[in-house]
Amino acid sequence: MTAAVSENPFGQSISADDIVETLGFFDSWEDRYKYIIDLGKELPDMPEALKSDERLIRGCQSQVWLAHENRSGTFHFQADSDAFIVKGLLGVILSAYNNKSAQQILDFDIEQYFESLDLLRHLSPTRGNGLRAMVQRIHDIARTEAE
Repeated sequence: MTAAVSENPFGQSISADDIVETLGFFDSWEDRYKYIIDLGKELPDMPEALKSDERLIRGCQSQVWLAHENRSGTFHFQADSDAFIVKGLLGVILSAYNNKSAQQILDFDIEQYFESLDLLRHLSPTRGNGLRAMVQRIHDIARTEAE
């Protein structure tokens, strides 16, 4: 039996709009990074049973796992990483995609979201590629299960 995906606050009590608004309060990127790292602490621990090779996201500098369940057309994601900043970035992404339908996921303008956060300019190229790999995996899941 596979472990179930745990609930997390992203896409529920922590929305993409909340993150944009909160990051706007900080004047320095050092403070914004601290906030993003704190977001990662909101992710529930992922059971080891979910940390399988097929859930590992390729293209990330760190190890990143993404599990999902489709509950009556709504996607519930659980993610984990071995890096604190990446866990926070997962929170940023999940706030946009968790508890949404496949169509809502595919319709969400992630580029505009990242731009409003001014995020990609402040990440290393490898972290930026990893972020895009995470988004791509979620889009692939939504496309596959929407068919």
